[in-house]
Amino acid sequence: MTAAPVLARHRTAAPASARAVQGTPSEATTTVVIGSGFSALAVAAELNRQGIKAIMVDSFCPVKQSTPAPTTGSISLDNLTERSEIVRLLEHYARRHELDIRPETQALELTRTNQSPSSTHPWRIHTASGILTAHSVVFTRGALSQLRQVLHSVGVTTTADMRTGMHALGLYLVGVGDLTIPTTTEILHQAKRAGQSIASRVLSREFSPALTMA
Repeated sequence: MTAAPVLARHRTAAPASARAVQGTPSEATTTVVIGSGFSALAVAAELNRQGIKAIMVDSFCPVKQSTPAPTTGSISLDNLTERSEIVRLLEHYARRHELDIRPETQALELTRTNQSPSSTHPWRIHTASGILTAHSVVFTRGALSQLRQVLHSVGVTTTADMRTGMHALGLYLVGVGDLTIPTTTEILHQAKRAGQSIASRVLSREFSPALTMA
């Protein structure tokens, strides 16, 4: 199984006519989930259960992938069957609750706003049709090495405890690995933890408007 492309910030990602430019429409949401597979559906469903508004978009990789593709490792046929069944249930949940899923929308670039760190929407996800501004962003596709490049491009320094530092900024990884893809159970646990963390951060901002990002 090959890795799905990851969001990358690259000025030659697409023709100028396809990239969002200054003056294009913007839309605010609490969370943008980048990806369209099992991990993304799990996150979107968990966020909905937490009462968090989210938009799910597809990812886009303009450059040739230079890192090894994650594999399924030792996932057995039974586990793949289990995952397929969970995906079916998640898709049913998404339809029943009318989750905002936009498979035709691709994230082209991630940038930080020039507003105060206490801004409720510090992240910008650029798409061909406009800009999505969000309080949090969840990555569900790609390898860690690729995501580190994306984070460096927006001034985020990655350390050994990368996930903790990302969470303080409202950035999350679910179902992302370097050489192997997390198991079904691990992905569901990651989605749940991300949803709970985002809900907690949103609640803390509602009661502490002056709170700044770590």
